[in-house]
Amino acid sequence: MSFKSRPSDLALSRRECFSAAAAGLAAAALPATARPAEAQEKSPVRDLGSRRELFVDRFLIDRLQDTSLKLHEPHLAPPMTEPANNLEYGTVIRDGDLFRLYTREARGSKFDGDTTEVTRYCESRDGIHWTRPNLRLHELDGSRENNVILHEAPFCHNFCPMLDSRPGVPAEERFKALAGTVKSMLYAFVSADGIHWRKLRPAPVVRYTQEYAFDSQNVSFWSESEGRYVCYFRHFLDKQLRSICRTTSADYVNWTEPVPMKPNFPGEHLYTSLTHPYFRAPQIYIAFPTRFHPGRGESTDILFMTARGESRYDRTFREAFIRPGLDPARWGNRSNYAALNVVPTGPTEMSIYTTPFRRFTLRPDGFASVHAGADPGELLTHPLRFTGGMLRVNYATSAGGSLRAELQEADGKPIPGYTLADSRALVGDALDQPLAWTGGSDLTTLATRPIRLRFALLEADLYALRFAP
Repeated sequence: MSFKSRPSDLALSRRECFSAAAAGLAAAALPATARPAEAQEKSPVRDLGSRRELFVDRFLIDRLQDTSLKLHEPHLAPPMTEPANNLEYGTVIRDGDLFRLYTREARGSKFDGDTTEVTRYCESRDGIHWTRPNLRLHELDGSRENNVILHEAPFCHNFCPMLDSRPGVPAEERFKALAGTVKSMLYAFVSADGIHWRKLRPAPVVRYTQEYAFDSQNVSFWSESEGRYVCYFRHFLDKQLRSICRTTSADYVNWTEPVPMKPNFPGEHLYTSLTHPYFRAPQIYIAFPTRFHPGRGESTDILFMTARGESRYDRTFREAFIRPGLDPARWGNRSNYAALNVVPTGPTEMSIYTTPFRRFTLRPDGFASVHAGADPGELLTHPLRFTGGMLRVNYATSAGGSLRAELQEADGKPIPGYTLADSRALVGDALDQPLAWTGGSDLTTLATRPIRLRFALLEADLYALRFAP
């Protein structure tokens, strides 16, 4: 539900939701400019076009007053039908209306890349109810009646597929994967259907004279924003801390020298990264590394990090994103791994899968927000340059809260007709809600010209925004 620009009878309902005195207090408490005009003019201009931007970092933010960036907690969903015993080194791919799940089964393996390991495949139409297709591709324990898609050492240990979104990618290479260990290094695999796989080259494609820890998922993807393939994999930072490296490629065969990303805080071990483009805003890479605590019985939890292009990871949020929880079994080693990829599982939810086979949900864009509590607060952005004609937001308020916006010149001067006093307050909860002022919602005349956004929040969360065409 959302209250927006509506007839006068609903404007009365809005006034009943929060008092005029409270709204007046909010306006009075929020200065029109955040800092002197001279300092504001030096703030970098962010070119947004019409893409969606999330408040998972400070990319848009010039200043927060009585507001904060808040990390939200995923909700544990009811149990799913269980096609696999574990999701360790799992991958979930949304391919049109089909969900594809890839998992490793150790089958008593004694070392990484043992011949006992296999890669299994499951399917779902909703991301909740899963089936094991009988593929009959590989003989296992004397039978081909199984869902095994790969049984070749050492690649089943960490076989990590991706759906290649590169424009013009050949149909027979629509799916790609990297797999291997320190000894074998990383081989590239390709597939037309995500089930039948072949090696892209007879030799490893990711190889270095210095040893890197290829033992966990070596995640790769086509980066729309960078125009190249990107791979994140594990290494030891300063030969002590489990950490993350990055390499890139134009063709998935020739890869650059790896660059340490150094996301660790002092003494912090990060195992796996699961870095991938967020499906609603692919210029933002999200990551769910497992934080390893060797001094606490080798217990683990899951973090949330982001990155943009080749930049280092943003560590705005230091606390755990997914905690071990009430189950004592989740307080040991290898008990908290996320599967690769966040996927949409409904119009109002997206899902994160973890070990053991569990599903957590969030609202779309709902990793983090700019949050204001019972005291009014504000957000002031850097100057923005946009295309499109309408500002839309993903937001939520309490029944007594509100969200309003002001458009300013780059130097902080309010633009007539788009001031905070002109803004029609939003009250409610919506994923893609247009903002309006007394003069309407059309911002076409302001497109391509640097402006700032000043948001006034009261008991509200602002998750994302975009300038829609």
